[in-house]
Amino acid sequence: MALPADSHVHTQRSWDAPDGSMHATCERALELGMQAIAFTEHLDHTAFTVAMEGLEPGHVLVQLAEEGVVTPPTFDAAGYLEEIERCRHRYPGLRILSGLEIGEPHRHADAVADVLAVGDFDRTLGSLHCLPDGDGLAEPPGLYRHRAPADVVRAYLAEVAVMVSGPQRFEVLAHIDYPVRTWPSSAAPFDPLDFEEEFRHALRATAQAGRALEVSTRVPLHPHVLQWWHDEGGHAITFGSDAHDPDWIARGFRDATHLAEATGFNPGRDPAHFWTRSSRARR
Repeated sequence: MALPADSHVHTQRSWDAPDGSMHATCERALELGMQAIAFTEHLDHTAFTVAMEGLEPGHVLVQLAEEGVVTPPTFDAAGYLEEIERCRHRYPGLRILSGLEIGEPHRHADAVADVLAVGDFDRTLGSLHCLPDGDGLAEPPGLYRHRAPADVVRAYLAEVAVMVSGPQRFEVLAHIDYPVRTWPSSAAPFDPLDFEEEFRHALRATAQAGRALEVSTRVPLHPHVLQWWHDEGGHAITFGSDAHDPDWIARGFRDATHLAEATGFNPGRDPAHFWTRSSRARR
């Protein structure tokens, strides 16, 4: 079976992907035998406080931070769409989807609408990266400095439920397990069963809103979470590496597709389409 589309990929068009390259990523996708890929560049309007400790001096967050606060640069939507068309012409054997990863869309509705009006975007992800932190906002690494890890995860999943329940224009909920990426090494190992009620609430809200769930492979999505998605009525999934470098695309996809099939999701006729639930899961 051909690999499914990688529906979460960044290039140099994303502010935090200095090693990205749209052309090199297309070539890597063809090397892997992929038939489709989606370039979902960051569309971020949230200024957030950065946990500078542990970051290398040349890290992109360090470069962009002013007094510890990062304000993401403006996204060049027109230039991005022009490059998509150049790649489609250069790589006709690869189906190339345009797309966006929209950060905190429920907080920036007007700004997001202005970008979506620039052109056609085939795949839109909604992402939650930041939570309120005092008078500002911060990502999980900053929150873990002064809040219990379990409290951060519960607050994150509660905010996910709010985000997906609104009228914002995005199809797919990205990385529902985002806080796990930077789970503190000093804490007990992360166990999704400790947060089953919160995960189910967020997943149920996502399903009721008619959105798909991303099976992220950046940190492999735990099987329990995908099973809860099926249990709560989730109809569709996508697969996303969250690659910021051409070498990262489709990492872990073989294991992820096997998990999806075992949980009750099957591929569509087109590799670029969502995987959808079958009538019963195969055990």
